[in-house]
Amino acid sequence: MKLNLNQLKEIDENGYIILPDWFSNEEVNNLCKEMKIVFNEKTEANVVEKSSGEVRTAMGLHLRSKIFDDLTRHPKFFEPACQIRGNNLYIQQTKINVKAAFTGEVWQWHYDFATHSGEDGVPKPLALNLHVFLDEVTEFNGPLFFIPKSHKYGSAPSKLDTVTTSYPLWTVDQQTVKKLVKENGIVSARGKAGTAVIFVDNLVHGSAQNMSPMDRAIFSAILNPCKNAQTKFSRPDYKHGRDFKPIDASSNDSLK
Repeated sequence: MKLNLNQLKEIDENGYIILPDWFSNEEVNNLCKEMKIVFNEKTEANVVEKSSGEVRTAMGLHLRSKIFDDLTRHPKFFEPACQIRGNNLYIQQTKINVKAAFTGEVWQWHYDFATHSGEDGVPKPLALNLHVFLDEVTEFNGPLFFIPKSHKYGSAPSKLDTVTTSYPLWTVDQQTVKKLVKENGIVSARGKAGTAVIFVDNLVHGSAQNMSPMDRAIFSAILNPCKNAQTKFSRPDYKHGRDFKPIDASSNDSLK
């Protein structure tokens, strides 16, 4: 499923696009069943919250589950990614980020390329983050906040934060965020389960704590051009995949 010209223009201009009803209820239900299985696995690829012990992010899912591998290569993800970044893409990362009801913690202001560059030596901010909501995302359960057009300023100054949460993150300082928001505002990515979101590697974003009684789970696949592959190998392959061969669209688009 390809993006139209207006949608391609939107992601170029704003750095992100929200695509309602991109995946069906049946597809989402099948993904949620598999999510419960991978969350129960005892593995360091499942990172838990510092305070509650609930799973915060489950990583390397294309290495652990056929249905999540199929999702990463699904034409609804793969075809738009190829339109934007060309055909030679590898799987850089797959995960589900969760904000459990009442206990889901903050993701600080950041942009993904700061980690990809600082930790992995990725040369340029060309990777694409492809999301699908596995729960309805509302104003109450910790939606992603985007600063539109922040990718057009280049890579903002960032610093590694190893204290705030259980997941180390290269974060953007408050003064930079204040300046970017003053010029471009903030939007929240909300929608029903099955909504897809695509955004670029140096778009500044974050999300607040989930104080609501509603869970919020989002699957994320990061696809990166093969010519832009990592040059440093300090992180395990569940955090940054090491198979740099170009992927093809999955022949199984039923997600069963």
